[in-house]
Amino acid sequence: MMNTQSTTFFSTVLCLLAMLTGCGKQPEVVGKQEEAADADVLVLDDAAAKLAGIVVTPLQAVASPKWLTAPGEVKSNEYRAALVTTRIAAQVVRRHAKLGDHVKQDQPLVTLTSVEVAEVQGEAQLKATEWSRVQELTEAVVGARRYTEARVAAEQARAKLVAYGVSNAEANASARTPLGEFTLIAPKAGTILRDRFTEGERIDAGRELFYIADESAVWVEANVSPVDAERVVEDGKAHIKVGDQWLNGTVVQKHHLIDEATRTIPVRIQIDASGDLLHAGEFVDCRIEVGQLDEALVVANDAIYEGTDKQWAVFVQESAQHYRRVRVRIVADLGDSKQVEGVAAGAKLVTQGAFFLNAELMKASFAEQE
Repeated sequence: MMNTQSTTFFSTVLCLLAMLTGCGKQPEVVGKQEEAADADVLVLDDAAAKLAGIVVTPLQAVASPKWLTAPGEVKSNEYRAALVTTRIAAQVVRRHAKLGDHVKQDQPLVTLTSVEVAEVQGEAQLKATEWSRVQELTEAVVGARRYTEARVAAEQARAKLVAYGVSNAEANASARTPLGEFTLIAPKAGTILRDRFTEGERIDAGRELFYIADESAVWVEANVSPVDAERVVEDGKAHIKVGDQWLNGTVVQKHHLIDEATRTIPVRIQIDASGDLLHAGEFVDCRIEVGQLDEALVVANDAIYEGTDKQWAVFVQESAQHYRRVRVRIVADLGDSKQVEGVAAGAKLVTQGAFFLNAELMKASFAEQE
């Protein structure tokens, strides 16, 4: 059995649906264009306004940032990225990670094999064994020179393995099976954005095998004119539009050279992009703060809409029951709000219910055409 609150809720919904469809008994939208004699004015009685959730707020001029808009491209944060290469010619034995994997630091990526590494590994094992034996005999027995030579030889052999790309853990191992194999590990945590090899392939020294980047903090390079670049300051605020949402960012660097292809100056913005929202190579819209406006008319997105005539508009309450549609021009998109021109400060702006008012005007207009 429904309780009183549920019954009231569903009754309210049914009444509102009836208003929108023109069916049933409901608080009447009186007059419309006939009474108002104006295609942009709607006359709404108090009961209908309350049912539609109309909220009116005086529009006030407020301090607002000045924004510079520019196209941008998402790039990997090179300070949080790493290339994984082999420092010696080798053959791929097996892979342990693939494109798109999120890897942790020191996680195994690929196992390689090399004749040269096998030779150095054999030498390192012999030197390590000799060093262990000398240590057992003690320096007093073998003499200071021999003791030092054994230690240095073992350390040199181990250092040579590390120079070949063998991990510290493997270089410290006293034995390995099979000889010649070694595993490259992730130098840092991140996402594998490139992997360019196949199992069994012979890899030349210096060849890129993996490219790993931390996608949670990416760069966006906005391309701005040299004149506009003068107004951009490091550590300034920036926003990046992804789909229908704006992500917060910070200007971290301005390039000092003009891009020869675009004749613009790239401005680097760092974005905290957790949730896999941004990907390298993606094009986005950027807004960069370049100052402050002392007075600006700012309207929340819920209070402004684009009409069928492709013009933006808001609703202003002219009297207790009269609501006028006013065309406005968007000066700047501020994310969850917009700076506008075309409406006066102090106007009683409809901040909730503008969509309903617009629908009523459209319905009345269609009725007149019929």
